[in-house]
Amino acid sequence: MDDTQLLRYSRHILLDEIGIEGQQRLQQASVLVVGCGGLGAAALPYLAAAGVGHLVIADNDHVDLSNLQRQITYTEADIGQPKAAAMQQYLQERNSGTRIDAHIARLDDAALHTLMRQADVVLDCSDNFATRRAINLASIATQTPLVSGAAVRFAGQLCFYNPQDNNSPCYACVFGDEPFNDGNCALFGVFAPLVGIVGTAQAAMALRFLLGIGDMQTGVLQQYQGLSGQWQSFRAQRNPQCPACSIHTKNQ
Repeated sequence: MDDTQLLRYSRHILLDEIGIEGQQRLQQASVLVVGCGGLGAAALPYLAAAGVGHLVIADNDHVDLSNLQRQITYTEADIGQPKAAAMQQYLQERNSGTRIDAHIARLDDAALHTLMRQADVVLDCSDNFATRRAINLASIATQTPLVSGAAVRFAGQLCFYNPQDNNSPCYACVFGDEPFNDGNCALFGVFAPLVGIVGTAQAAMALRFLLGIGDMQTGVLQQYQGLSGQWQSFRAQRNPQCPACSIHTKNQ
């Protein structure tokens, strides 16, 4: 690390749990973030600012006026622009030392598999069941740890799934594998700060994993209630009959 980097990341380096070695680990890491909406717009700035060396971001949506109520990285000038492109520019202007690859597309299964094999961890910042299901299946197939988040109305949730851990449940173990209406904010609304709370918590969880510090709380579903400001946690169990991860386990 040169003098500029030592100064930039000095507040991390001062932490015994991180230090220079940990900061270098972040600089060598690659993170895939699927979704640049409310959750992604909260998580990505902290991942870039913290010094993650390579960020891969994917979103096929465009910035809309209604997004500005909660997706605070975007401005009125960004309306109509692809979110992934606008986010790439925003992040690059704040940390030129981070390599940022933007995919303005809805990733199909093949693309998800390819990008996950190159990532150390993936953040699911999407807003629909179909994408969450696809991300979960790709995470299992590629053995890529997954930080999953969701936010709608006043309720948020967060969970870390690690397919490399035989005791870890997967997303389908907790929520099933059949399509369901998981609450789109365009239909049900969302409390503006909620996406920031959950998204930054996703970033913190990903950074802890990359650094190898703290308790990852693998398989613990953490739920946040915006009307009370309280968190609740529930330990999920791996489903031996899970249609998603049990098949992979049998094939190992």
